[in-house]
Amino acid sequence: MAASPEFKLYDAAGTYQAACKQPEQAAALVSFLGDGATIRYGHTKKDIVWTEGVDGAASDSYDQTANKVVDRLFARSVERQRQRDFDRWGGERRLYPLD
Repeated sequence: MAASPEFKLYDAAGTYQAACKQPEQAAALVSFLGDGATIRYGHTKKDIVWTEGVDGAASDSYDQTANKVVDRLFARSVERQRQRDFDRWGGERRLYPLD
């Protein structure tokens, strides 16, 4: 059975419009939805990784938009892992003494 699409698209009014499996596809569709439309990696507002018009115009380059989306997702995963480590070991100083 195939996995469900991770990227969810919402219009400027916050109405769910579509889902995509690839960030390039999401970039193409969000440019069609116009300013204020968002790409989310999930359904909640905290999952927004691109806002059309605020972060730029996805139609300028779908590849650059997809790269920015992936970079943001990677940065979030690194921060979540760091927070899990902090919670697990009870102190950031002990884990990352050179930061």
